[in-house]
Amino acid sequence: MALYSWRWFNVSRIRLFISDRLGWPEYLKPFMEKPLPDNLNWTVTLGSVLVLLFIVEAATGMLLAMYYNPSPDLAYHAIDYIMDKVFLGQVLRGIHHWGAGAMVVLVFTHMMACFFYGAFKPPREITWMIGVCLFLLTLGFGFTGYLLPWDQKAYWATVVGTNIPRDIPVIGNLITRVLLGGETVSGLTLTRFYAIHTLVFPAFTAMCIGIHIYLVRIHGISEHDNERTRPETEPADGDSTY
Repeated sequence: MALYSWRWFNVSRIRLFISDRLGWPEYLKPFMEKPLPDNLNWTVTLGSVLVLLFIVEAATGMLLAMYYNPSPDLAYHAIDYIMDKVFLGQVLRGIHHWGAGAMVVLVFTHMMACFFYGAFKPPREITWMIGVCLFLLTLGFGFTGYLLPWDQKAYWATVVGTNIPRDIPVIGNLITRVLLGGETVSGLTLTRFYAIHTLVFPAFTAMCIGIHIYLVRIHGISEHDNERTRPETEPADGDSTY
């Protein structure tokens, strides 16, 4: 009996399968294939890397959420349980933790590269503003997630961080109370940060990523150094992906 070959599993066959049944690839082809600047470098891959990191963070976050309990009495013990009892729990938490740090560094690097290449100039102003929003959301992910282990370091870091807005005139105290759910860091703060971290921020981030990618495909990648453009079109999942 002949063994089945894995050679059938390739992108072309999958694309053909979907095209025959749904017809999406043909409609998406004009959107996915655009002229690319002739002087691309490694910085244009940062956006794709960040999307991949967001998917990794979402996947590991969902797995961690299955064992986490956002209550003052059980949150710390839930982390201990993940680290000691859950299969590959330490690896899972490590990927989520270090992935978050890498995401902050890469989104800042990506934003600075876009700034120096002038990607904020017309007609890409909205693309730039959405990118800034994504940078702020990434910082928000880090801030809200830092409290979730509910240890001394997380507690006092949140106390310091939530007191910073108090210096804002007029609305400073209101912002702090909204963040804390009261006057001090408490169990309500923990559940509020957990809800923001797992529900609010992911929804806004996914929406902003979708809009950002759409605008990048509409306006193209910002050119720099020279204005030459490759005559042929290349798919969005071409060399830069690899």
